[in-house]
Amino acid sequence: MNKTLLAISAALAFGLSGTAFAAAHAGAPMAGASAPMAASMTKAEAKAADKKVDAEYKAAKKACKPMKGAEEKACKAQAKATHEKAEADIKAAKKKA
Repeated sequence: MNKTLLAISAALAFGLSGTAFAAAHAGAPMAGASAPMAASMTKAEAKAADKKVDAEYKAAKKACKPMKGAEEKACKAQAKATHEKAEADIKAAKKKA
């Protein structure tokens, strides 16, 4: 009984740590998107930044494809959150211009 309980708890611990690691690193292609934006942007700069953020979001979602279950869900949630923050930063920078 103890060996079975130990094996289950070890598998659960390793599984959860792997999910946390993947969620933390799945957004790696979008690392630049979370950097603070310039104080203000021209319309052309904002348009270019929008395209870049969208491409990074698409790449981050693609990186989630091989994952399954909760790991995939966490990966996609992280990618979406990073994308939404980057879009908000661009919008704020446009308002300052």
